[in-house]
Amino acid sequence: MEHPGDRKMDGQPGSLKSSIPGSRKVNIEKGSWMVSPSYLFYHFGTSGLSVAVATGVTHPLDVLKVRLQMQLVGQRGPLTGMGKLFFQVLKNEGTRSMYLGLAPALTRSVLYGGLRLGLYEPSKNVCNWAFGSTNILVKIASGAFSGGIATALTNPVEVLKVRLQMNPNLRRGPIGELQRIISEEGIRALWKGVGPAMSRAAALTASQLATYDESKRILIRRTPLEEGFPLHLIASMVAGIVSTFITAPMDMIKTRLMLQRQSKEVGSYKSGFHCAYQVLRTEGPRGLYKGGLAIFARLGPQTTITFILCEKLRTLAGLNAI
Repeated sequence: MEHPGDRKMDGQPGSLKSSIPGSRKVNIEKGSWMVSPSYLFYHFGTSGLSVAVATGVTHPLDVLKVRLQMQLVGQRGPLTGMGKLFFQVLKNEGTRSMYLGLAPALTRSVLYGGLRLGLYEPSKNVCNWAFGSTNILVKIASGAFSGGIATALTNPVEVLKVRLQMNPNLRRGPIGELQRIISEEGIRALWKGVGPAMSRAAALTASQLATYDESKRILIRRTPLEEGFPLHLIASMVAGIVSTFITAPMDMIKTRLMLQRQSKEVGSYKSGFHCAYQVLRTEGPRGLYKGGLAIFARLGPQTTITFILCEKLRTLAGLNAI
């Protein structure tokens, strides 16, 4: 994902040297398929760490999002707003409830975030090798592929996180809840909602990374901005808005499917499409955007924090900008 502002060091095109004291020199030629273990560690590590930090900061908003999505299941009617729900949760369940499911959320962020962001660049390079292009369609396809694969591998942690967020009185903890799910519902229950989750992750990663990547390219070409905080801030804010609008309905459907057996209020959905149909039929189009404000309030800052921190960490590790 190279731009005119990419850093070149040691006088060799594509040769990068880590600025971290004592770290190995990362030497990777553009188009080369041979990379060192240190390069892989920094490449995926910077992605996973940046997503984990962003997740920790915005986790309370994720809890509110799940609660909002579970309002008036199968019914039409006035919805409780995010602000009112926030004070209700604090009053009835305490501050601790805003961090329910934090452990699996952070675990998933390191794994899912590292894969989701880390696979984007290799996927784009493969497309460039195969088709000789890295246009916007290639960026969208690369993002969709990396997001889908990352979610398929980490879906059990997401199921566990959502279950914990909806059970403030749970005393078992993450490991106990995981054992309960497997013993009572079978191991397949850990992949509940994996279809919509993969669709959402594919759409999220495609919209986030392709929008961020393309926004940077356009801004560098048409404005005086160069690689740095102002460019990263503007591009990440645009990416946050676009990704929220596209993925909010998929996020709501994913949540409903993951909580089917756990919540008596949730209907019996046969698939993601059936869930979407039932929501539209019983709750109206607005039902697909339940928790939409919470999603934006969480995903907007999370996207901005993720990209700004990831870019900084990549600079420290001697890697090219995204």
